[in-house]
Amino acid sequence: MRLARLVVMAGVGLVVAWAGEAQTLAPHVAKQVDKVFTKWDRPDSPGCALGVYRGGQIVYKRGYGMEDLNEDAHITPGTVFHVASMSKQFTAASVVLLAQQGKLSLDDDVRKYIPQLPDFGQKITIRNLVYHTSGLRDQWALLELAGWRYSKDLITDEDVMSMMTRQKELNFKSGERHVYCNTGYTLMGLIVKRVSGMSLREFTTKNIFEPLGMTHTHFRDDHAEIIKHDAVGYEQETGKPFEISITNFDTVGATSLHTTVDDLQRWDENFYQPKVGGAAFVQQMLEQGKLNNGEQLDYAFGLVIGKYKGLSTVDHGGADAGYRSDMTRFPEQHFSVAVLCNSAEADPSALGRQVADIVLAKEIKAAGAATPAKEPSAKSTAGTAVILTTEQMAAFTGLYWNRENDAFVKIFVKEGKLEGYMGGEEPLVLKPFGESQFHIADEPWGDEVEIHFVAASGDEPRRMERSDGSGKPRVFEAKEPFSPGGAELAEYTGAYVSEEIDPLYRIVLDEEKLSLVRLKHEADTLRPAVRDVFTGEIGTVRFVRDANGHVSGFVLNTGRIQNFHFAKKTS
Repeated sequence: MRLARLVVMAGVGLVVAWAGEAQTLAPHVAKQVDKVFTKWDRPDSPGCALGVYRGGQIVYKRGYGMEDLNEDAHITPGTVFHVASMSKQFTAASVVLLAQQGKLSLDDDVRKYIPQLPDFGQKITIRNLVYHTSGLRDQWALLELAGWRYSKDLITDEDVMSMMTRQKELNFKSGERHVYCNTGYTLMGLIVKRVSGMSLREFTTKNIFEPLGMTHTHFRDDHAEIIKHDAVGYEQETGKPFEISITNFDTVGATSLHTTVDDLQRWDENFYQPKVGGAAFVQQMLEQGKLNNGEQLDYAFGLVIGKYKGLSTVDHGGADAGYRSDMTRFPEQHFSVAVLCNSAEADPSALGRQVADIVLAKEIKAAGAATPAKEPSAKSTAGTAVILTTEQMAAFTGLYWNRENDAFVKIFVKEGKLEGYMGGEEPLVLKPFGESQFHIADEPWGDEVEIHFVAASGDEPRRMERSDGSGKPRVFEAKEPFSPGGAELAEYTGAYVSEEIDPLYRIVLDEEKLSLVRLKHEADTLRPAVRDVFTGEIGTVRFVRDANGHVSGFVLNTGRIQNFHFAKKTS
């Protein structure tokens, strides 16, 4: 028997006790970890399950809050959670295993296996699906345009394919950009089924979950299936009680995995001691993608390669309905944290990193000491009070346009504060930390966003740069706003149809404002941007005109949907 040993980590007094082959956190460290989840550790609230893994062992696990408020059932490490997009790594793993078996190639044309997918005039490979570089439009956004209500109306693989087979264009040429696309992973699930002769659920159970002993993990491909100890998802509006918020999916690949923090440790350990796939499998799973221009992505096979406080990480989160999930691996420390939650208000990524701050305090401190000192960042001034005059703020007001996504931002001063419409129905308040630099006020993620206003110079127009700390900042160019009157607005009214979806869209004029009315949605107010261009919660609506100058249709651009055409009905 291995003798017990004691390790003290400076800064937090962490004690790791070894008893035989078991490794556990010291009680006072466990208490520090528990404090991270204080908000969720209640008998009248949903919550989270936590799994902390180190050296091939579960060193701490616990449930906080309730898995079912109706039944007063507490969350435990054995509670089963829908983990949303955390599912993607298992879909990618299935494709890798089939490639190892010689049954497909990652560079195969997707239409080899799904011939009903439209021919967009260029090759889209399985590898493009993996890395979100296919250019395909996102399934959730397409279904929403077609009238489905996400997680409320039943969504099946057939529904997804009914949308995809009608598409006329890609968002961009495959391989040119990385835009997160759930469609690609649903298609990979179908490829697995057609190549292996087994459903994705059957294939992953036989080839991944059973070999690893993940006895409480599977892809749920029947929304009516009863799963014992399955957590109920919840959401809560401020000042109101919790409401049930669950998925209604019969589609798998991009989502629909159900698992536990106990089972996830077995999958996590496969990246150190691979029982499934061997070393080549692990290497392939961690291979990062590249764009056509050679730019390397941080995205691998359903996994994101990154850094946290100087330490290397491998991570992926998930969010569907009232479920939130995240598992972050610190490979050099043989350490991981999995946090699975059943509340839409939970932030498992932040919770998991707070746990890492406690348990890896020594390693984080050492990584900080080894990292060369940088110039003070904008984030370091987040707490610094900066007061700007109304005249100073007025210099930043106006309309700004992002060329890549056709997105508009309107900045204005209201009651002594700088505010902006940035894609949502309500404006966001900007708080200054410099003469031309701002964070987002009154939002938990606000200090992670930096907004910098840059004056015009030479041929460069006045612009706004928005950064969230990942990748290049998004650049918005200043544009001259359009302020149409009632007669001009009336030109845009009418009924519009698309060949790619069924519902009718109507543009109506009410009290000098345009609104877009569509199936199963509240009317969306359209705000004028530049001539013939309006913005709303749906995205950017660009009206087009015929040879006679009459409005003949519009093009919709909205995040994961680009160049979506509607024609105006003449009758």
